[in-house]
Amino acid sequence: MQFLDTVFYFVITIGVLVFVHELGHFLAAKACRMRVDRFSIGFPPRAFGKKIGETDYCVSWIPIGGYVKIAGMIDESFDTEFLNHEPQPWEFRAKPVWQRVIVISAGVIMNLFLAVGIFWGINFVQGEYHRQTTEVGYVVENSPAQQLGFKEGDKILSVNGEKIEHWDQIQTAMYVDFVSDDLHWTIERGNTTTTLTSPRSSIPDISDGIFGLLPNQTRADIIEVLKGKPADKAGFHQGDVILTLNHSPVINQFQATQIIKANAGKAIDATVQRGSEVKELTVTPGNDGLIGVGIESKYTGPLLHVKYSFFESFPKGVSDVYSATVLFVRSIWQIIIGKASLSKSVGGPIKIAQIATRTAEIGVASFLGFMALLSVSLAVMNILPFPALDGGHLAMLIYEGIFGKPIPQRVQQGIQQAGVVLLLTFMAFVIYNDIAGF
Repeated sequence: MQFLDTVFYFVITIGVLVFVHELGHFLAAKACRMRVDRFSIGFPPRAFGKKIGETDYCVSWIPIGGYVKIAGMIDESFDTEFLNHEPQPWEFRAKPVWQRVIVISAGVIMNLFLAVGIFWGINFVQGEYHRQTTEVGYVVENSPAQQLGFKEGDKILSVNGEKIEHWDQIQTAMYVDFVSDDLHWTIERGNTTTTLTSPRSSIPDISDGIFGLLPNQTRADIIEVLKGKPADKAGFHQGDVILTLNHSPVINQFQATQIIKANAGKAIDATVQRGSEVKELTVTPGNDGLIGVGIESKYTGPLLHVKYSFFESFPKGVSDVYSATVLFVRSIWQIIIGKASLSKSVGGPIKIAQIATRTAEIGVASFLGFMALLSVSLAVMNILPFPALDGGHLAMLIYEGIFGKPIPQRVQQGIQQAGVVLLLTFMAFVIYNDIAGF
């Protein structure tokens, strides 16, 4: 049943995002009076579908996206028969550059619209919940925060002069508001106020590491137990709260991980809270220092509930999409310059399916929020100037607009073919990466 749930949520998530993206291309092409030969979910070869009017609506076998086959355009279908005759009025190549730019960009725009719409709805229906604290509860050992000089009990007053009123503003300041700047922290320590300064180079990328600060009032929740692993055999359950390990109190995932790794191959006594009961368990980590659980530091302190009216929710939705876009672009840049690991930063269909299922179990809003973030990610990835992606087509159109003539059709065909091969290779890598980490 769990497997079927995972497949279901994966299909729903990817199906909606791909459909919305391709619908953007489809509607823009129709608006520009271009003939659409095929609307496909998935890449060729074709699996099944139905032709309605001039368009074949179908599902194709390679599940890495989708495409809209527009007459007179070199794309993923590799259909070049149209090159043997003069451009026709309904063909992509016969239209002015500005119309072709609109058609190529429409998929990305639709994905961003979808994300804005989802965040708009979430903000209106449930508002936002912020962790109402600025007090540091734990500093991770050997982290940038510890090296900078943070201590437990510090209260963060401002970052680069911007007042911090709740914990969630800290990450926004680090990765959105001052994404390229050095950070100057004003903190209250006891009865004194002091300033700590961290160069931008000391701030790890959000996808590649942690700064090392946790708020006060946290606990260590088990969010996943892998079947057949030591924790499963010892009787740990998803939803358990770890109270102690080796008779030491545990209040976050970092403490738990440190104790477990330090006792590789040795039996550990554990106390966990399961509902209203307290359970005593014994587990022996493997030689790799793992027991097969996912542990999350959950904040248990007071929450600030911010409500938005229907009209206030829209600009907040736009702001959420902007913040997500900045984070994704920064993550991609860190991969390109070699500061972030590709294998750790990229997730494929298995990872997407796992997260989709987990967020759906939490609630509808959580699932939709994940879908919105994935929609932004899809938009950012597609606009990259890479052959076979929308950004690759857009780059060739920009070239044509600047120099007044298109790249030769045969060259475009070669670029497209090379892009598809690279895209399939990349997809094989992320699937392998998923399986290796499963």
